[in-house]
Amino acid sequence: MSLDMDVLSALRTARLVPVVVLDDAADADALAGALVAGGLPVAEVTFRTAAAEESIRVMAGRGDILVGAGTVLTVAQVDLAVAAGASYVVSPGLSRAVVERCQELGVLALPGAVTATEIQAALELGLTTIKFFPAGTSGGAKAIAALAAPFGHVGVVPTGGVGPANLAEYLALPSVVAVGGSWMCPRALVAARDVAAITALTADAVALAAQTTGTSHS
Repeated sequence: MSLDMDVLSALRTARLVPVVVLDDAADADALAGALVAGGLPVAEVTFRTAAAEESIRVMAGRGDILVGAGTVLTVAQVDLAVAAGASYVVSPGLSRAVVERCQELGVLALPGAVTATEIQAALELGLTTIKFFPAGTSGGAKAIAALAAPFGHVGVVPTGGVGPANLAEYLALPSVVAVGGSWMCPRALVAARDVAAITALTADAVALAAQTTGTSHS
């Protein structure tokens, strides 16, 4: 449980979680370096590609970035992700089997939940934080604010449809731990290993989040 809290604390400090799609594990090190250089040493590597497992291994092996696995749908994927070095596991929906396997392995599970019923189910599994996905089409910040009335103690990581234009309204909510997004590491730039561009986009995102946090949590 202490490891969970450490990871959650790191995510809360970062305020942003870059959601990364890697088509080639050879691009992983350069991407990680760009995120770190931009001031955001955290990433969620999605299991949507065959390169995900090796990419996590490469990035986690650096020792300077907190790496999680995203789009994890099965217990087998949990095992692969954790063996590769993932410190947390993110799922689009709530799977009891996935959550329980994460708990057995001592890694943080962040399952997707957007309704009161799903959040209660997550609480029954002993979770304190959920991924609100897809945020943009599930009511956005207004829905999260409404759910905070009965679930004020639940941390939320909204992902999906979040970007610079609406980042502030999410980060202004006390229940929001961090916001997931991919705008600072577009797939094309990752494939091109355009470290300078990704570093610049990341630094801009970090600055925007800091400005937002400063105004909303004063």
